Amino acid sequence: MRRGITATALVAALALAATACGSDDEGGTSNGSGELSGTVTWWDTSTAGSEDKVFKKLAEDFTKQHSKVKIKYVNVPFGDAQNKFKNAAQSGSDAPDVIRSEVAWTPEFADLGYLAPLDGTPALKNPDDFLKQAAASTKYKDKTYAVPQVIDSMGIFYNKKIFKEAGAEVPKTVGELKTVSKKIKDKTGKTGMYLRGDDAYWFLSFLYGEGGDMVEPGNKSVTIDNPAGVKAMKVVKDLVESGAAQTDATDGWENMQASFKDGKVAMIINGPWAVADTYTGKEFKDKANLGVAPVPAGSAGQGAPQGGHNLAVYAGSKNLDASYAFVDYMTSADTQAKVTKELSLLPTRTSAYAKPDVIDNEIVGFFKPVVETAVERPWIPETGSLFAPLVTEYTKVLTGQATPEKAVKTTGDSYRKLLKGWK
Repeated sequence: MRRGITATALVAALALAATACGSDDEGGTSNGSGELSGTVTWWDTSTAGSEDKVFKKLAEDFTKQHSKVKIKYVNVPFGDAQNKFKNAAQSGSDAPDVIRSEVAWTPEFADLGYLAPLDGTPALKNPDDFLKQAAASTKYKDKTYAVPQVIDSMGIFYNKKIFKEAGAEVPKTVGELKTVSKKIKDKTGKTGMYLRGDDAYWFLSFLYGEGGDMVEPGNKSVTIDNPAGVKAMKVVKDLVESGAAQTDATDGWENMQASFKDGKVAMIINGPWAVADTYTGKEFKDKANLGVAPVPAGSAGQGAPQGGHNLAVYAGSKNLDASYAFVDYMTSADTQAKVTKELSLLPTRTSAYAKPDVIDNEIVGFFKPVVETAVERPWIPETGSLFAPLVTEYTKVLTGQATPEKAVKTTGDSYRKLLKGWK
């Protein structure tokens, strides 16, 4: 048993008892008439400066329906949120009532006992309406611990003007990516692609494209260090060394977005979460200049990871009733359609795809079939922890500090220490 589970379970039990008996305004509950009250603290992990404005406005709109509920909105940097939530939940203080959890975090938080089960609660209405692949990440040991908010995958973002100037076609394979990048460099002086080197999530499309994966839960085996893993590392190493792509070991997101938005590189790999920020760049004041295409295929085919975010309720929340209602509101088909209209993020409810703002969205039109064929990550508690050792070695390969063979071996050794008893 992990440290903190017992304490958290006790906090959750006390919170449930308090809810049944009623509490003060800061805690809140529904009164005899069913009216909700009190404060709900929401940790939103969306991109500051673009996505956060939309989500904050939607949260404020919730209080128009429930005037006695106060939403305390907190934008927590995505890179800090996972550990920050675990620390707050373990200590039993300062944890939010609701957290926007990356899909891989949900089973981990549930395993630790930090999330309230949502089956049969007002937070999980019409569960059969959710896309099957979106709902998969919300379940742990036959219980549901979160509600899918958005689903996503990855593709190539490209600058149509640069491609037109170079007379180039969008690459469909990694081999074509190298050829196209050289043509763009020769014709325009621009770099073909920026490959983010400080986040292993950007490596997954190449790993899947070579037929590899990090682990295989079915037979409890580590697979990152098999031949496909070595080949994937060789692919990304060659892209950088050949000049087809540039990379950085730090500040990858900022450097990637700035290079693309300023027209210094022709292509990046990204997802629908980056569309709103990309449109703020000088190259994309005309939104029609942004092109989106599938990630170039590797030797085993085209592969892109399934991503997204869920909304989960802290087990120790002092205001479970209002928290459930807030999660229901934020994941409703109407709210998801508003998010799509403003941010081009993909809904998780099937019914939302029938709404005009979703039907007419070109970004959704591209990413929906990509999401349907995206590779699911293993929904095990340790999934979120698999990225730390991988990104260390991935960065070393891209910067010439480790060979592909050594990098995947080191990563595999780290995985076997983390996953006790795995092959």
